[in-house]
Amino acid sequence: MGRITLDQLSITPLVQDDMESVTVLYKISITDAFEHEGLGHLHSDIEQEIDSKLRMAEASLDPQISDTYFWVAKIDGVLAGTISYAPCGEDIRVCTGHQLDAVGELGSLYILPEYQDQGIGSALIRELMVFLSAQGITQFCLDSGYKRSQTMWLRKFGQSFAVVKDYWGPDSAHMVWLCTVAEFLPR
Repeated sequence: MGRITLDQLSITPLVQDDMESVTVLYKISITDAFEHEGLGHLHSDIEQEIDSKLRMAEASLDPQISDTYFWVAKIDGVLAGTISYAPCGEDIRVCTGHQLDAVGELGSLYILPEYQDQGIGSALIRELMVFLSAQGITQFCLDSGYKRSQTMWLRKFGQSFAVVKDYWGPDSAHMVWLCTVAEFLPR
Protein backbone atom coordinates (compact mmCIF):
# COMPACT_ATOMS: atom_id res chain seq x y z
CA MET A 1 0.00 0.00 0.00
CA GLY A 2 1.45 3.36 -1.04
CA ARG A 3 1.18 6.74 0.57
CA ILE A 4 -2.37 8.03 0.99
CA THR A 5 -3.39 10.87 -1.31
CA LEU A 6 -5.35 13.87 -0.04
CA ASP A 7 -8.37 12.98 -2.19
CA GLN A 8 -8.62 9.64 -0.36
CA LEU A 9 -8.28 11.14 3.12
CA SER A 10 -10.91 13.04 5.06
CA ILE A 11 -10.41 14.39 8.58
CA THR A 12 -13.49 15.35 10.55
CA PRO A 13 -14.50 15.88 14.17
CA LEU A 14 -15.57 12.68 15.92
CA VAL A 15 -19.34 12.01 15.88
CA GLN A 16 -21.40 9.35 17.64
CA ASP A 17 -21.69 7.28 14.45
CA ASP A 18 -17.87 6.89 14.48
CA MET A 19 -17.71 5.26 17.91
CA GLU A 20 -18.10 1.66 16.73
CA SER A 21 -15.21 2.12 14.27
CA VAL A 22 -13.14 3.96 16.92
CA THR A 23 -13.65 1.00 19.27
CA VAL A 24 -12.30 -1.37 16.61
CA LEU A 25 -9.40 0.97 15.84
CA TYR A 26 -8.37 1.23 19.51
CA LYS A 27 -8.62 -2.52 20.09
CA ILE A 28 -6.39 -3.22 17.09
CA SER A 29 -3.90 -0.36 17.32
CA ILE A 30 -3.41 -0.32 21.10
CA THR A 31 -2.96 -4.11 21.18
CA ASP A 32 -0.48 -3.77 18.29
CA ALA A 33 1.44 -1.01 20.12
CA PHE A 34 1.74 -3.16 23.27
CA GLU A 35 2.84 -6.17 21.21
CA HIS A 36 5.55 -4.13 19.44
CA GLU A 37 6.85 -3.11 22.88
CA GLY A 38 7.01 -6.77 23.94
CA LEU A 39 4.08 -6.18 26.32
CA GLY A 40 1.35 -8.12 24.53
CA HIS A 41 0.98 -10.36 27.57
CA LEU A 42 -0.30 -7.44 29.71
CA HIS A 43 -3.93 -8.06 28.80
CA SER A 44 -5.46 -6.07 31.67
CA ASP A 45 -3.21 -3.06 30.90
CA ILE A 46 -4.23 -3.24 27.23
CA GLU A 47 -7.92 -3.37 28.16
CA GLN A 48 -7.48 -0.51 30.62
CA GLU A 49 -5.81 1.65 27.93
CA ILE A 50 -8.54 0.86 25.40
CA ASP A 51 -11.29 1.62 27.93
CA SER A 52 -9.62 4.87 28.97
CA LYS A 53 -9.35 6.09 25.36
CA LEU A 54 -12.93 5.09 24.59
CA ARG A 55 -14.28 6.88 27.67
CA MET A 56 -12.39 10.01 26.68
CA ALA A 57 -13.66 9.83 23.09
CA GLU A 58 -17.24 9.25 24.22
CA ALA A 59 -17.08 12.13 26.71
CA SER A 60 -15.76 14.46 24.00
CA LEU A 61 -19.07 14.07 22.15
CA ASP A 62 -20.76 16.25 24.79
CA PRO A 63 -19.05 19.66 24.81
CA GLN A 64 -21.16 20.63 27.84
CA ILE A 65 -19.15 18.24 30.03
CA SER A 66 -15.86 17.84 28.13
CA ASP A 67 -12.96 20.07 27.16
CA THR A 68 -11.54 17.33 24.94
CA TYR A 69 -11.65 17.40 21.14
CA PHE A 70 -11.32 14.38 18.86
CA TRP A 71 -10.82 14.08 15.11
CA VAL A 72 -10.91 10.99 12.94
CA ALA A 73 -9.16 10.23 9.66
CA LYS A 74 -11.05 8.20 7.09
CA ILE A 75 -9.70 6.70 3.91
CA ASP A 76 -12.36 5.79 1.39
CA GLY A 77 -14.83 5.52 4.28
CA VAL A 78 -12.57 3.40 6.55
CA LEU A 79 -11.81 5.01 9.91
CA ALA A 80 -8.01 4.65 9.95
CA GLY A 81 -6.85 7.04 12.68
CA THR A 82 -7.66 9.38 15.58
CA ILE A 83 -6.12 12.33 17.36
CA SER A 84 -7.26 14.33 20.38
CA TYR A 85 -6.55 17.56 22.19
CA ALA A 86 -7.27 17.80 25.91
CA PRO A 87 -5.93 19.25 29.14
CA CYS A 88 -2.57 17.61 29.88
CA GLY A 89 -2.82 14.20 31.46
CA GLU A 90 -1.53 12.85 34.74
CA ASP A 91 1.65 11.29 33.28
CA ILE A 92 2.73 14.67 31.86
CA ARG A 93 1.92 16.40 35.14
CA VAL A 94 3.98 13.89 37.12
CA CYS A 95 6.89 13.66 34.66
CA THR A 96 7.32 17.46 34.47
CA GLY A 97 6.80 18.27 38.12
CA HIS A 98 3.61 20.11 37.10
CA GLN A 99 5.50 22.55 34.83
CA LEU A 100 3.10 21.95 31.91
CA ASP A 101 -0.21 21.72 33.80
CA ALA A 102 -1.64 24.68 31.85
CA VAL A 103 -0.56 23.36 28.42
CA GLY A 104 -3.00 21.25 26.38
CA GLU A 105 -2.01 17.79 25.19
CA LEU A 106 -1.95 16.23 21.75
CA GLY A 107 -3.01 12.65 22.41
CA SER A 108 -4.84 9.54 21.26
CA LEU A 109 -2.90 9.49 18.00
CA TYR A 110 -3.55 5.97 16.84
CA ILE A 111 -3.47 4.67 13.28
CA LEU A 112 -4.57 1.19 12.16
CA PRO A 113 -1.40 -0.86 11.57
CA GLU A 114 -2.07 -1.36 7.86
CA TYR A 115 -2.31 2.43 7.38
CA GLN A 116 0.77 3.42 9.41
CA ASP A 117 3.73 5.21 7.78
CA GLN A 118 1.52 6.68 5.03
CA GLY A 119 1.20 10.25 6.29
CA ILE A 120 -2.11 9.90 8.14
CA GLY A 121 -0.62 10.80 11.52
CA SER A 122 1.07 13.87 10.00
CA ALA A 123 -2.21 14.92 8.37
CA LEU A 124 -4.04 14.58 11.71
CA ILE A 125 -1.34 16.64 13.44
CA ARG A 126 -1.60 19.36 10.76
CA GLU A 127 -5.39 19.46 11.21
CA LEU A 128 -4.96 19.81 14.97
CA MET A 129 -2.41 22.61 14.52
CA VAL A 130 -4.85 24.58 12.33
CA PHE A 131 -7.52 24.16 15.05
CA LEU A 132 -5.15 25.22 17.84
CA SER A 133 -3.93 28.24 15.89
CA ALA A 134 -7.52 29.33 15.22
CA GLN A 135 -8.17 29.11 18.98
CA GLY A 136 -5.13 31.32 19.71
CA ILE A 137 -3.27 28.41 21.34
CA THR A 138 0.49 28.70 20.82
CA GLN A 139 1.88 25.60 22.56
CA PHE A 140 0.98 21.96 23.06
CA CYS A 141 2.57 19.00 24.76
CA LEU A 142 2.55 15.26 24.16
CA ASP A 143 4.02 12.20 25.79
CA SER A 144 4.83 8.60 25.08
CA GLY A 145 6.02 5.52 26.88
CA TYR A 146 6.13 3.45 23.66
CA LYS A 147 9.73 3.14 22.40
CA ARG A 148 8.60 2.93 18.76
CA SER A 149 6.57 6.13 19.11
CA GLN A 150 9.38 7.88 20.98
CA THR A 151 11.69 7.29 18.00
CA MET A 152 9.12 8.84 15.64
CA TRP A 153 8.41 11.79 17.96
CA LEU A 154 12.11 12.53 18.42
CA ARG A 155 12.38 12.81 14.62
CA LYS A 156 9.20 14.89 14.25
CA PHE A 157 9.22 17.06 17.40
CA GLY A 158 12.92 17.11 18.31
CA GLN A 159 14.47 16.77 21.74
CA SER A 160 12.01 15.95 24.51
CA PHE A 161 11.22 18.40 27.31
CA ALA A 162 11.47 15.68 29.95
CA VAL A 163 12.58 12.05 30.18
CA VAL A 164 11.78 9.92 33.20
CA LYS A 165 13.87 6.77 33.18
CA ASP A 166 12.34 3.50 34.40
CA TYR A 167 8.89 5.16 34.60
CA TRP A 168 7.12 2.02 33.40
CA GLY A 169 9.72 -0.38 34.81
CA PRO A 170 13.40 -1.12 34.20
CA ASP A 171 14.63 0.32 30.85
CA SER A 172 11.21 1.78 30.10
CA ALA A 173 11.38 5.57 29.96
CA HIS A 174 8.55 8.04 29.53
CA MET A 175 9.13 11.12 27.37
CA VAL A 176 7.31 14.45 27.26
CA TRP A 177 7.57 17.08 24.50
CA LEU A 178 6.65 20.77 24.63
CA CYS A 179 6.08 22.20 21.15
CA THR A 180 5.11 25.44 19.45
CA VAL A 181 1.99 25.29 17.28
CA ALA A 182 3.42 27.65 14.61
CA GLU A 183 6.28 25.19 13.88
CA PHE A 184 3.83 22.52 12.74
CA LEU A 185 1.25 24.56 10.83
CA PRO A 186 0.85 23.65 7.15
CA ARG A 187 2.86 25.91 4.85
